[in-house]
Order: sequence, then C-alpha cells, then structure tokens
Amino acid sequence: MADPRVAKFAKILVEHSARIVPGDRVLIEATTAAEPLVRELYIQILEKGGHPEPLVALPGMLPFSQDEFHLTYAKDAQLDFIPTFYKIAYDQFESRIRIHSATNTHGTTNIDPAKVQRRGRALSPITESQMRRGAEGKFKWVTTLYPTDAYAQDASMSLKEYEDFVFGAVHAQEDDPITYWKNTAVDQQKAIDWLAGRHQVVLRGPNVDLTLSVLDRKFMNSVGLFNMPDGEIFTGPVEDSANGWVKFTYPAIYGGVAVEGAELTFNRGRVDRANAEKNQDYLLKMLESDAGSRYLGEFAIGTNTDINRFTGNILFDEKIGGTFHMALGAGYPETGSHNKSAIHWDMICDMRTDSDILVDGELFYKNGEFVFGEK
Repeated sequence: MADPRVAKFAKILVEHSARIVPGDRVLIEATTAAEPLVRELYIQILEKGGHPEPLVALPGMLPFSQDEFHLTYAKDAQLDFIPTFYKIAYDQFESRIRIHSATNTHGTTNIDPAKVQRRGRALSPITESQMRRGAEGKFKWVTTLYPTDAYAQDASMSLKEYEDFVFGAVHAQEDDPITYWKNTAVDQQKAIDWLAGRHQVVLRGPNVDLTLSVLDRKFMNSVGLFNMPDGEIFTGPVEDSANGWVKFTYPAIYGGVAVEGAELTFNRGRVDRANAEKNQDYLLKMLESDAGSRYLGEFAIGTNTDINRFTGNILFDEKIGGTFHMALGAGYPETGSHNKSAIHWDMICDMRTDSDILVDGELFYKNGEFVFGEK
C-alpha cells in the first residue's frame, strides 16, 4: 500500500517549493530508489500544467552529484566534461527538483580528493547558473531527500524510523503542511527584520569565538523554497570580515568524506589555519580548490526543532534547531555575497549550551534560542 505521506510530500515540493505554473519545464534529478516520489511529482507537475523532465539514474550514477561510478572510472577529460543535459536545463528551464536518494552514502569515501576537486571545478558553471538564475527568480530550484536504507543507517535508525523522521521534518504528516511553512516564514521574518541594517556579529561559546560583519548583507528567510526540509535564516558575510576560531561539533561531510573535529581559524575573512581530528588532509585539499574556498559564502542559524539529532546528512543537520552553520566557498548572490568557488561546504556548530550571539553589542541569541527584544 502506498504511503499517503509521499503524495503529500510531492504536493509540498510542487506547490510550495517549486511553485509550478503552466508551462514550467521541470528537471527531476533522482535515482531509481526514489521511484515513488518521482512518480508522484510527475503526475502532480502535469496536473499543474508543467512539463516534467525526469533525469533518473541508477544509484551511484548521477554525474552531477559526484557519485562513485563517475569519480571511480572517469579519466581527466571526463572529469572535466560539463554534463550536457544538466547544463541546458540549468541555463534554460524554469525549475529543478533534486531528490537525494543514495543507496550507498560511502561510495566516494576512498576517492582521491584531487578527483573530487577537479570534478567540482568542471561542474561549477552549472552551480553558478543555479545560484545566479535562482537569485534572479528565473530558476525555481529545490533540493530534497527520499528516505533509503543508506540514510537510515547513517542516522542509526531503522528505515521506518527514518521515514517517520523525514516526513516529520518536512511536515508531510500534517493535513495542511503548506500553511505550516507559511507560518514559519512569518516567525523567522521577525528575526530577519530585527537584523536589518546591523553590522557586527559576535559568536561566543565553548566551541566558538568569532566575529564577522553582515553590513549591507541581506538575511534570507529559508522556509522550503530551496531546501526541503528547511528552517534557517542565512546570509553571506562580508568576505574579509571573519576573525577568530570555531570548532565544529559535528562531522563536516563533503563528497562522502566525513571530516571530524574540524577547527578553523580566520584572519580578515580567510582561513589561515585548519586542522581536524580525522581526515585533515582532505580538509586541507578542499581548502585549496580555488581562490574562494578559504572564505565564507554563508552564515546561518538553524531553526527546525523537529530536527533534533545529527543524522550525517547536511540537508537535515544544518537545520537543527539551536545550531549555526557556516559554508566555505560559494555564496548566494541574493544575500549580497560576492564569494565564488567550486565548493560550498556547510559545517555545523551547536549553540545550545553556554553560548550566545551578539549583534552590534545587543544580545540576539542565547543557548539555542532567539532572545532579541526581551527586556
């Protein structure tokens, strides 16, 4: 019997996230493991008058996702090749729905980091199109995940437990999930309005002592238009403003490799010292990807309290209520960020104990909760 939450999930993606209207060309990226959701999306996009274009691959064979088959067997010329159909879609289509649906999340763990880096550079024009056209409102892209055994195992859950977790995080179990996300947008906007026109952000806690500037930068209200699940406010910090250090409390996963105990020290915006307890060499290699990879493209605060545990998947983990995350590399132009890079690597730090954020000297956030405006 089909899970009714899958149809509700598709409805959230089609009507709330991608906002499909008649005539929209919609690229659907997925593996065959996400078949139930792909089928529902196909039907509902057609019902909205859109044109679904599924690009569905076997697990491990999605060339844009830096999956194991391509990275394992591709020679240099193939690593440098820009995927034809992806390039056309990202340059021309009105929408893209990407469904992470891996059946092995560790397939690239032992791949040479240089190959990952090289492939990332080749794909960067596609990422640039996504960022630029998304900021212009011309490309309605959203990234999500369909529960598989692999993700469940990473999260130390059974598949059923993980399905409940995923559908709960996107609120597909509710009668009217779209209203939930609209109400969340109203709540988060209060914090964004308070931040408008402010300058210096100071983060303090057991794992962070960092300052950065958000002067003339825009905070975005992230409620399911680009990621689902969602729940964060984010901006692109002034590129040369970060000073201090942060030790990330959760593994920083990129390209299937988990860097544990990553600690970065910033000087005038640039990472000038980096170490890690595990996979430090990989961290250092990724930091040499290009001129922008040692600078921050994003600073964000996670707000989704339904995501209350680390699962090993950044799509969920960066939204954990009571955390902040920063991304090395490419920034989102709509925030005012000018940083460009082949990488966008999110790293998460818990702020729920003995931690606070001050903005222009005023207490904004304490122990995982917004406290602005309190007397």
